[in-house]
Amino acid sequence: MCGVLSNIVTAVEISKGNAGDSPFLKQLYKTTALHFRIREVLADKAYSSLENMRLVSKGRGILFCPFKNNAKAEHRTKDPLWTILYHLFSLNAEWFYEHYHKRSNVESTFSMMKRNFGEYLWSRTYTAQMNESLCKVICHNLSVINNCIFQMDLAPHFWSEKKLQAKAS
Repeated sequence: MCGVLSNIVTAVEISKGNAGDSPFLKQLYKTTALHFRIREVLADKAYSSLENMRLVSKGRGILFCPFKNNAKAEHRTKDPLWTILYHLFSLNAEWFYEHYHKRSNVESTFSMMKRNFGEYLWSRTYTAQMNESLCKVICHNLSVINNCIFQMDLAPHFWSEKKLQAKAS
């Protein structure tokens, strides 16, 4: 999960290549919500599920996720949230896609990481590949922060040695 304005990666879940995306939204969302107020979650159809809609709306946000082609206006559980969002998105397509278009910034984040740190993983074992992937994310976030400091002329404030020592004890 990442910010669409900052391109900062806020949460990461690494899975095997054949795992479905939808179940991972819960942990990504909860991790991100620890540090950010999430108003909108922009996701592709792979994340389209009632459980994900409930999760985001419970946090007072809205899940902008296109419904799958076979989706019906009424969910099999008769949950009104599904019906409300189904009609909201289908009757206000222009408004929906205006928001959903920001999802292209998520793809930009992945593109940035691939361009800066390589498209492939060189490690052979699964654990090493996970660590390599996480290192790429950390490096990406540090790179974005560094660029912001210089492009926006920000003056970062670092903790003094005393505060670091006090925190450690």
